[in-house]
Amino acid sequence: MMAIASKLTSIGIIAFSFAIGILSLYYFSDLTKDEKKKHLEELLSQIINFVLLIWLGKIILNISGFLSDPLSILAYPSDSKVFYFAIVFITVLLLYKAKRKNLHMLPLFKSFAHFFLISSFVYEFIQFMIKDNRYAFGQLLLLAVLIGVFFFLRERIKVTILLMVIVAVWSAGMIILGFMQPFITVFGYLMAPWFIVLFFVASMLGLTFKLRIDDI
Repeated sequence: MMAIASKLTSIGIIAFSFAIGILSLYYFSDLTKDEKKKHLEELLSQIINFVLLIWLGKIILNISGFLSDPLSILAYPSDSKVFYFAIVFITVLLLYKAKRKNLHMLPLFKSFAHFFLISSFVYEFIQFMIKDNRYAFGQLLLLAVLIGVFFFLRERIKVTILLMVIVAVWSAGMIILGFMQPFITVFGYLMAPWFIVLFFVASMLGLTFKLRIDDI
């Protein structure tokens, strides 16, 4: 019963954090009313897809256990591998939609960055203030800086550069935190160092390439 209660509490905290992120996007985004509606619908759709992919990942990555005892696999908390699985497939899904349905990705990614930063901040704030998780303090500071940078720069530089700067600073900060504490997490999921480094390298390469192209 305690395990179930703990799991439900974790889900509730994530859901609350997501709700605040969505409300923040609605009230503080620089999008038009129609754009907000479109982006929120797409964002909610992808959140649902991500959750479904996490459940699918739990089944696929634990197929033998699922066939013998499906309830135990579904009830067991998702691990980092499942999280990576969902990220890979949601990325593929978005690329497919961008190509086949002419979905403009940059504005959507900007909205997602807004949502992610606010939701993550709320989640880490709850972890630090209510759950008494001292390891959340570092991420809380990092996210506070990123939120300030995001709102300050969002109308001053190109969206592409803004997003790469946000990813680069976030991943660099997470790497530093990884050296200062035993683990780093995103919404409670443990993040492997190689995964964060991948984001940092990709964002730095993209930023360097973009700046060089703009100078030509």
